[in-house]
Amino acid sequence: MVRKRVAILISGRGSNMAALLTAAQDPRFPAEVLLVVSNRADAKGLTAAREAGRATALVDHRGFGDREAFERALQHELETHRIDIVCLAGFMRLLTPWFVSRWQGRILNIHPALLPAFKGLDTHARALAAGVKIHGTTVHFVVPEMDSGPIIAQGAVAVRDDDTADTLAARVLAVEHKIYPMALRLVAEGRVRVEAERCRIDGLRADDHILLSPFIEESASRGLR
Repeated sequence: MVRKRVAILISGRGSNMAALLTAAQDPRFPAEVLLVVSNRADAKGLTAAREAGRATALVDHRGFGDREAFERALQHELETHRIDIVCLAGFMRLLTPWFVSRWQGRILNIHPALLPAFKGLDTHARALAAGVKIHGTTVHFVVPEMDSGPIIAQGAVAVRDDDTADTLAARVLAVEHKIYPMALRLVAEGRVRVEAERCRIDGLRADDHILLSPFIEESASRGLR
C-alpha cells in the first residue's frame, strides 16, 4: 500500500492535528502525516508536532504583502514535501481561489457545526441561541466559499438543557477527533467521489438509523408513528 502524503495546517493548539497524527501512526492507515505548517509562531501545535517527530514549518502571514504572496510561500512548502492531501485543523486563514483551485478534491476542513447551519465563528453559542436539539461537526472539502464545500462526514451530539457554549464545545470536539481521521481515511483510499456537489462514498452499507433528541423511552418502545 502506498500511503498518501499529508500536510496539516494549524493556527493554534492543534487538537484535531493530534487525532490525525494518532490515526496515522498505524501503518495500515492509508495516509501518513509528513508536515505540519502554521501561520503563527506561537501555535502550540507546532511543539506537539515536533515532539511527535513530524517536520514543521512556519509561514507567518504577517510577513507578506498580500494573501496570494502568503499562499505561494505555503504552496512552496507543500510542493517541497510532495504533499498529496492537505488537512486544515484550526487554520484561521481564509484561502483564496488561487490556492484552493490547486488542491481541489485534496483539501479537507473540519467545522464545529452541522453544515450548512452555523457557518463561521461562535458556532456553539449560536446553536444554543437558536434552540437546536442536535449539534455537531462536519468534515468537508474546501472550496473558495467559506464552509461551503461538499460534505464528507458529519457527527452529532444531543444538546442538553443545561449546556453552555463550553460544555457543548467539549462534546463536539470529542466527535471531531473521531470523524476527521475517518474522513481522511475515506479520501486517502479513493472512496469519495463528488457528484453534483455531493460526496458519494464507495463501499458503505445502507444505514437507516434514526437520531432522536430528546430520546423518549416510550417512543422507543412503541416505535415511531
